[in-house]
Amino acid sequence: MALLIFGVVFWSAAHLFPSLMPATRSRLIAQFGTGPYRGLFALDIVIAIVLMVFGWKAAPIESLYLPPLLGSPIVPSLLLLSFILFAAANAPGNIKRFLRHPMLTGMVVWAGAHLLANGETRSLILFGGLGAWALVAMFTINRRDGAWERPAAVPFSRDLMTIVASAVLFAIVVYFHEAVIGVSPLPAM
Repeated sequence: MALLIFGVVFWSAAHLFPSLMPATRSRLIAQFGTGPYRGLFALDIVIAIVLMVFGWKAAPIESLYLPPLLGSPIVPSLLLLSFILFAAANAPGNIKRFLRHPMLTGMVVWAGAHLLANGETRSLILFGGLGAWALVAMFTINRRDGAWERPAAVPFSRDLMTIVASAVLFAIVVYFHEAVIGVSPLPAM
C-alpha cells in the first residue's frame, strides 16, 4: 500500500509545485532552461505513474464499503463525460467557456465514478487521492492566476469533433480495460 500512497503523493506534489511555488519554478527554469525543466517534470510524472501502477497491483484487495453504483450504467456515462472534459482542456471549443478547468474537472468526475463503483481501500487511495489532488489544484491555480477570462465562442462543430474523438477513445479504453486492468468497466448485461 505504501507504493500506491507514495505514487499518489508524488503525482500530487509534482503537479501542485508550479501553482504553489511559482517563483521557485521560474527560478529553476531560468537556471536550467525550459527543456530540462520539462524533462524533469515528465520524469517525475512517469515515476509517479509507475509507483501507482505497481502500488495498485501490490496492494491487498480489502473491501472498505459497498459501492453504491457497482454495475450501474451511470458509471460508464460519467467516465465518458470525463474523457470529453479531458479532451476539451486542449481542444478549441466552448466547454472552456463554462469550465475554467475542464481537465481537472474531468479528473474529479473520473475519480468519483471509480469510487462509486469500487469500494476497496486501494481504490479509495488511488481515486480519492487523485480526485482530491484535482480539487486542490483548481484552488491553487485559481489563486495563482487570479480572475478568469472566458474564451470567445467558437462554432459548435469544434465541440462535436471533441465529443466524437472522446467517444472513440473511450470505446477503445472500454474494449481493452478488462484485458489490461482485469475488470470490465461495463455493467453486467
